Amino acid sequence: MSRSLLRPVACCLGLLPLWLLCASSASRCAVWREVADCSHLRLTQIPDDLPANVTVLNLTHNQLRKLPPANFTRYSQLTVLDGGFNTISKLEPELCQKLPLLEVLNLQHNELSQLSDKTFTFCLNLTELCLRYNLIHTIQNDPFKNLKNLIKLDLSRNGLSSTKLGTQLQLENLQELLLSNNKIHVLRREELDFLGNSSLKKLDLSSNQIKEFSPGCFHAIGKLFGLSLNNAQLGPSLTEKLCLELSNTHIQNLSLSNTQLTRTSNVTFAGLKQTNLTTLDLSYNSLSVIGNDSFAWLSRLERLLLEYNSVVRLFPRSFYGLFNVRYLNLRHCFTKQSHSLAVLPKIDDFSFQWLTRLEYLNLDDNNFPGTKSDTFTGLAQLRYLSLSNSFSSLQTLTNETFVSLAHSPLVTLNLTKNKISKIESGAFSWLGHLKVLDLGINEIGQELTGEEWRGLGSIVEIYLSYNKYLELTAKSFASVPSLRQLMLRRVVLKNLDSSPSPFRPLRNLTILDLSNNNIANINEELLEGLEELEILDMQHNNLARLWKHANPGGPVQFLKGLSHLHVLNLESNGFDEIPAEAFKDLFQLKSINLGLNNLNILPSSLFDNQGSLKSLSLQKNLITSVEKSVFGPAFKSLSSLDMRFNPFDCTCESIAWFVSWINSTPTNISELSGHYLCNTPPQYHGFPVMLFDISPCKDSAPFELLFMINTSILLIFVFTVLMIHFEGWRVSFYWNVLVHRALGFKEMDRQPEQFDYAAYIIHAYEDRDWVWENFSPMEQEDQTLRFCLEERDFQAGVLELEAIVNSIKRSRKTIFVITQHLLKDPLCKRFKVHQALQKAIEQNLDSIILIFLEEIPDYKLNHALCLRRGMFKSRCILNWPVQKERESAFHHKLQVALGSRNSVH
Repeated sequence: MSRSLLRPVACCLGLLPLWLLCASSASRCAVWREVADCSHLRLTQIPDDLPANVTVLNLTHNQLRKLPPANFTRYSQLTVLDGGFNTISKLEPELCQKLPLLEVLNLQHNELSQLSDKTFTFCLNLTELCLRYNLIHTIQNDPFKNLKNLIKLDLSRNGLSSTKLGTQLQLENLQELLLSNNKIHVLRREELDFLGNSSLKKLDLSSNQIKEFSPGCFHAIGKLFGLSLNNAQLGPSLTEKLCLELSNTHIQNLSLSNTQLTRTSNVTFAGLKQTNLTTLDLSYNSLSVIGNDSFAWLSRLERLLLEYNSVVRLFPRSFYGLFNVRYLNLRHCFTKQSHSLAVLPKIDDFSFQWLTRLEYLNLDDNNFPGTKSDTFTGLAQLRYLSLSNSFSSLQTLTNETFVSLAHSPLVTLNLTKNKISKIESGAFSWLGHLKVLDLGINEIGQELTGEEWRGLGSIVEIYLSYNKYLELTAKSFASVPSLRQLMLRRVVLKNLDSSPSPFRPLRNLTILDLSNNNIANINEELLEGLEELEILDMQHNNLARLWKHANPGGPVQFLKGLSHLHVLNLESNGFDEIPAEAFKDLFQLKSINLGLNNLNILPSSLFDNQGSLKSLSLQKNLITSVEKSVFGPAFKSLSSLDMRFNPFDCTCESIAWFVSWINSTPTNISELSGHYLCNTPPQYHGFPVMLFDISPCKDSAPFELLFMINTSILLIFVFTVLMIHFEGWRVSFYWNVLVHRALGFKEMDRQPEQFDYAAYIIHAYEDRDWVWENFSPMEQEDQTLRFCLEERDFQAGVLELEAIVNSIKRSRKTIFVITQHLLKDPLCKRFKVHQALQKAIEQNLDSIILIFLEEIPDYKLNHALCLRRGMFKSRCILNWPVQKERESAFHHKLQVALGSRNSVH
């Protein structure tokens, strides 16, 4: 990385301590604006030298045993105090007296055992109190009675045996009460009387071994909207009693995941008839039987989650009564009970007919034998259907496979991982509204005649990547001219050199992926007419012969006419030559990847038309010389350069200009010191390029400077004379205007930039479920926190690439959800990552957070995304925990990272 770039990215790289440390070296707290982070410093007492105006103080993961009120006298402006993960055993009432503005107090993972009536006497402005993972076994009297503004109270994972937190009405503004993982066995009405004036959006009693619901226990609560009893061993009988107790309450969301509900009948949920229940979670229950009319009482239900169960058969009236359900998740809901095909899970005809308003249906990871003519009949509003890895024997798609969807306005259909080997003519002719069709990761091996797509008049995206083989013809895509994205990665493409090109009808195509196909023979007509193409992936092929001057007929100019191309990936193609006019017409190119080839000498005019180039990758080639005449035009506006692992010739003629440029440019050059090394001459072998001494190369500098000065003076003189002669009056006029404005007006101060989102989430398509399951609850818990999720927040009608760029700009942070899938996702690897880094560098921001869902070696991360862990502060790097009990700590770390400073000075 260039020296001048160290300052704007110091936060993520950790190379310079640009975050102001506290005045005293003893505390070592990082302070940014009004936020002080004193975590992980082994503190035994409260720092006394922080700025007096701090409003947020993070003291987590230290060795504090108490919070002496006197030590907070200086910090009376605090609104958030996080003292989690210490050994605090007592909380003094005077603490809130010293902190009158305190709104959030987090003391999770401490050793608190008792709360007195005076503990929170002065905490009048407290809205959130977290006491999870402490040693509180009983609540005596009314310690929370003064917390009239409290919205969230978390007492999870203590030793409470009762829900009684007070003896009188209190907590009238409480919305979330979390009591999970305690020792509560019975819910009694009198123990919940203290909530008589409350309106709870969430009451979490998960992981308690509840054996009894006393009559009227939930009616003691003023208004109960959400109840979670996950991991409670209720069984069918106790679930039925629970529903009866919830009758005539305000319940809307009920979560009963993993409650040993093995079967349902027409009386199981009868008690919920007199409620407005809209969301019901029955996942992870080993549910084997869904009896007829089981949901007949839930006519207002909108979301039903049944994933990870063991249903053997779906009866025609199993879903009767669900007339308003819009979202239904049946992932891994139906499982084969033995190796015999006779007992495969079965969906009876017309089983879905009652779901007349269903829009989203997930049937992934099941084991159905196939579909029948009335399998999906009645789904009059279905828009999204996912059938990934759902069938045991769906090898051929016929024109009868999806006949039951003829009257559904289906927009997205996912058929990945089904071992499909053939698509017959008219297989999708019933799906006239379909826009996205995913047939990737199957075993399709056939010639595409074009009849396979007949009827797909609205199709926009087709994914065929990772199949057996595809032989293309001139009419392969003639029936889908509306197509904008076509993914053909690793499908052993055949007949690409035919004329006319199979892609000629796709005039609206913007993304084309032909990578990993070992393509060797194509002609100049292959991409002809694709004037709207923006992203072209052709890496990992065998195109070297096409650009050789010795090729019969000369070099094949297969890129000509792509005037709107933004991203070009030609990595790993064996190129050792590039014709001078290869990129001639590509004026809008922003990213070129020519890495892992055999390039040595590049034509001097190769990059002459690439004034918009932002990213250039030439890593692992045979480049010895980096001269201004070749690379000067490309380097003018470059944001990211990768030329690692080239055998540079460290001589004045070869790299003097390059060395001068890298030591002064703000361009991001990753691993500059370690992987840009001299190869020749022998005395410089292994020497860092950036340290090459260019002073001996400037012996002729005085003569060159004199020539330049004389020439410049002459040109300026001639230009001035001509200017005065022909345009003197105009110059005089504008000069007067300029002087007037300079003396008479003053520009208004620039307003600080505002963001619409806390963070934009970059993730692979395969990780969308994890992203939704983990970031959506965070938004619900914190109403001020809003993430940008592509599936939800992208504006309809806006191009995906434009939406990505706009969303990153509108987000304060950018979160990478890193998995093996992300490393393979071409759009994420070469566009989203580039945009996020470009924003961080150009706007001088520390705005990137990495979340690892898997163990990814640093070299793989670097190879795929050009990122390394060493580029970021430790708080910017998070790992998803294997143990579920550590997820709360992960969420806390993520919130700290989201709240960390976003600019570098």
